[in-house]
Amino acid sequence: MTPVPEIGELRLDHERPGRVTRRPLPRSPVPRLADHLPPEAVLRAAPNAVSRAMLGSMILGIAGQVRARIAAGEAVCNLTVGDFDPRQFPIPGLLRDATVAGYDGHQTSYPPPEGIPELRAAVVDWYRRDLDLEFGPDWVVVASGARPVMYATFRLFLEPGDTLLCCVPSWNNGYYAQLCGARLVALRTRSEDNFFPTVELLRPHLATARVFALNSPLNPTGTMIAPERLAEIAAAIADENDRRIAAGVPPLMWMWDQVYWRLRHGSTPHVHPCALVPRVTPWVITVDAVSKAFAATGLRVGWAVLPPPLADRMKALVGHIGAWAPRPEQAGTARLLRDAGAIAAYEREFHEAVTTRLGILDRGLTALGVEHLVPEGAIYLSVRFELFGRPGVDGAPMATNEDVRRWLLARAGIAVVPFQAFDLEEETGWFRISVGAVSVPELEAALARLGEALATVR
Repeated sequence: MTPVPEIGELRLDHERPGRVTRRPLPRSPVPRLADHLPPEAVLRAAPNAVSRAMLGSMILGIAGQVRARIAAGEAVCNLTVGDFDPRQFPIPGLLRDATVAGYDGHQTSYPPPEGIPELRAAVVDWYRRDLDLEFGPDWVVVASGARPVMYATFRLFLEPGDTLLCCVPSWNNGYYAQLCGARLVALRTRSEDNFFPTVELLRPHLATARVFALNSPLNPTGTMIAPERLAEIAAAIADENDRRIAAGVPPLMWMWDQVYWRLRHGSTPHVHPCALVPRVTPWVITVDAVSKAFAATGLRVGWAVLPPPLADRMKALVGHIGAWAPRPEQAGTARLLRDAGAIAAYEREFHEAVTTRLGILDRGLTALGVEHLVPEGAIYLSVRFELFGRPGVDGAPMATNEDVRRWLLARAGIAVVPFQAFDLEEETGWFRISVGAVSVPELEAALARLGEALATVR
């Protein structure tokens, strides 16, 4: 046991001027803090109403179950987490070396609240080079990943009771709406539309929304929005804001989440809405990060791009919560983004590894006759297991996605995430599969187990 430091009462020593002596005080036992807690119900009532109602991540809850099974020695193919196993997907060498050099160079003080100038300028150059967008560094606010600027977007533009418009399935919009006291309008999309909205689906809701959130490539589906459809949506939002400006009411803001835009596997190009319809620019907040583009989820470097008067407000909010990315990681990211050759070299190997895994799943599920969407972007594949009515783990007929998920885990050793984790309430049989943390042999073994398991219920 670590000894308790000596404590006591300090007094001047009159016999030796300038000296201080310590008269020991009676030593009391080290308190056992748990003995001083009130009943659990008292503590649970202490947080405010928003915090008490806040739900934990369903994805992380499922991941905990998976870890427990793996620890017990079971063979489980973990297809749940939107993360990368660094042993299989290391970050770019230049990013690693430049970040380490920052620590070796003692770059450990607070960064500027909006991000270091080198990184903000590098983001500007990268978007000009690869997205045909022209803006200045004063448009960029850097944070510790994409999440802080997403949360800041909702905090900046949503008052309690305002409407957050999104389409489902989509990532975390429901959680953020609850945290902000917003009214969530989640429009269900169709697999036939790659789970993206049409302008006809959105149009009746634009007049009442305060913030619209859209992500492409889409988490959880691994699909991408077609440029022509994106252009129609951008034009509709620009038209809506023309009407609002004339009426003197607050505009409809659009959070465009493109954190997966570098991971594209098919022929659909990634385009930015402001490049398609420039007049929508004042109302678009672009969210991006190195987390998915460069398998750098743990480095926590992300940013938002938005008009300077709004960027100033976001900088203040991010500064108050201290959500800054560390200086060395920012410096390393700046070095990487400026080196087009290093990015291209890294992406050749990285993308091949991701597409290989997605291709194995695509071909394997096709051979098994399992409905799914061909992967177009990100690290995900959408799969539909139509097993309702078949015997579940306990022998009773499966009736929910949760029943199917538990059956897949128990009978095939495959861990997947139901679309309920992405705000789609209906029991549709659709699930997300993520390949960032699995090897090729694991996927091949999992497909073999899946085939054997499906044969028992078909």
